[in-house]
Amino acid sequence: MTTIAILAAGAMGSAIAARLTEHGARVLTTLEGRSPATRARAVAAGMEDADDAAVAHADLILSIVPPADAADLARRLAPALTAAMRKPVYVDCNAVNVETVREIAALIAPTGAAFLDAAIIGPPPKSGAAGPHLHVSGDAPEAMLPLRDLGLDIRTMTGGIGAASALKMSYAGINKGLTALAALMVLAADRAGAGPALLAELAEKEPELLARFGRVLPDMVPKAYRWVAEMGEIAGFLGDDAAGRQVFAGAADLFARLASDGGADEIAALRAFATASGASLRR
Repeated sequence: MTTIAILAAGAMGSAIAARLTEHGARVLTTLEGRSPATRARAVAAGMEDADDAAVAHADLILSIVPPADAADLARRLAPALTAAMRKPVYVDCNAVNVETVREIAALIAPTGAAFLDAAIIGPPPKSGAAGPHLHVSGDAPEAMLPLRDLGLDIRTMTGGIGAASALKMSYAGINKGLTALAALMVLAADRAGAGPALLAELAEKEPELLARFGRVLPDMVPKAYRWVAEMGEIAGFLGDDAAGRQVFAGAADLFARLASDGGADEIAALRAFATASGASLRR
């Protein structure tokens, strides 16, 4: 039986764990200090609670945490990885930029564990659906290929550490950047009294875009707090491109505003637009 540690049991981590356990893998996680909701997700996914020493003896460790927590997790596990006689492969699957993932690789290197860079693109897997793509780069990305037999869509990449993270940053920049742009302009139109007219124009001239906005705007709301750090990572990925950094710093500010206690009115406006978009497209 393949033993895989997934930290942590969030929406994506627990869904990937469920897919793996359905196919016969043993999946470990760490639940100390986690919320009742997280514990419930872990139990439902068939995950087993384990300490850091047990995690370090898994075959693979998949780090699936908010971007701001990725380096801290590597630091936390480093002593246990160093002490482990049989080293696992440590796979960073987080939405971090190339510089950050290389810093994380440097934290793992002294432990003797192999390190891979991975990008998860797509929503969490669901029963009956194919699930996200897991793009993997590094010195030996084929170490992840056995997970294909456990229900995951593994796609190896050339380019070494940083290639998968570059793909993730580029894809997320387009995908989530478009959501940020839509939210900004919908809110601006609403403030100026042009919301209904914008809706009508999109329904007539850009129905596919309007259908997309109707889905992604309400879906973004509960995730906005997590997207703040990701926008910062994308800004860092853009390096010397000052205009690009400014775009994604602004997106980070938007998501932080929506996630704050003062964002309720804007969230209501976005949800109203999404609801109206569905009605408009059905006419």
